[in-house]
Amino acid sequence: MPLPRSIRKLLLGFAVVLVVCLAAYLKFHHARPVLEVAYAGNKQVILWDSSAEIREVSATLKYGDRLDVLGHFQQQAQVRTAGGLVGWVAQSDLLSTDLWQKMRDLDGLAASSPVEARGATRVISNLHVGPGRDSPRLRQLPKGVPLELFQRQPVEVPVAAAAPVAAHADDSEVPAPPAARKEDWWLVRAHLADDTSVAGWVLARFIDLDVPAPLPDYASSAGMRVTAWFELDRVADFQGAPKPQYLLVGVKGGEGQPCDFTQLRVFTWGHQHERYETAFVASDLCGKLPVKLSHSVGATADPAFSFQDSSAGAAEERIYQMHQTVVRRVRRPADSAEKGRRKRG
Repeated sequence: MPLPRSIRKLLLGFAVVLVVCLAAYLKFHHARPVLEVAYAGNKQVILWDSSAEIREVSATLKYGDRLDVLGHFQQQAQVRTAGGLVGWVAQSDLLSTDLWQKMRDLDGLAASSPVEARGATRVISNLHVGPGRDSPRLRQLPKGVPLELFQRQPVEVPVAAAAPVAAHADDSEVPAPPAARKEDWWLVRAHLADDTSVAGWVLARFIDLDVPAPLPDYASSAGMRVTAWFELDRVADFQGAPKPQYLLVGVKGGEGQPCDFTQLRVFTWGHQHERYETAFVASDLCGKLPVKLSHSVGATADPAFSFQDSSAGAAEERIYQMHQTVVRRVRRPADSAEKGRRKRG
């Protein structure tokens, strides 16, 4: 039995609409292959509805959001979010998959490393994937971001190319190349305002260290530039309030030195004068971070600390132990035998 004419028209119209919808779906969802995967690389990334100058905001992406890159136009990229929303973002707001993985590796390295110092960004600072100005930037940190510091690395500062020398110039007139200047970089973990954290490398001069008072005054009077500090233990003052006793390590002179620290000082609380006093000084070092803290076995559980020292050439472990306000170096039998051989030599 043939279908009524009205039913046939209705079915034909439905088929046309279905074909149009299918064509639109294929055009907008599958005609543009994914060129690469990237991640939102700033705290807030604006997703625009167009790459034109006059456009509207489609959404705001969070740092770390995964994006499919569909195309590029000038300094912009067309992306698709995990929810299927398509729009345009600034190319500089994206992190490649390689950089994202390196950032994850830095987070893992920071999580497994002991904290050597704490501070905050002194100015707006770039967080890099590695030490050095030429290393790719992960993101920008505003001023005042709290930081945990883990590793220090001196890096050569690129010098400007020397001016060309005339072909007839005498060798004696050719100036010697300038000595390479180095600057310190720190591997840090930055604690952001949105309660997230991110690890990377920051130029040391952009960091204000939170050295507890009055240690900065003591270090300044001794001509020491502080590298790191550690709380060894606590004692009570006359009022029963706890007073931390500190180990302070640092260097004399500017940044870029091969040793993380060349001297150390231990400050203990003096009950007689109710102030901190210098209990121990060592200034013949070429110490390498990290400084490891421990306690001796026994009823007193005296604090101890150790680190790798290269002042004699080869790296060796130095161990110190503190009992009350007395600090002494702990020498192992192998160290004593080596010292005896050097004296006989």
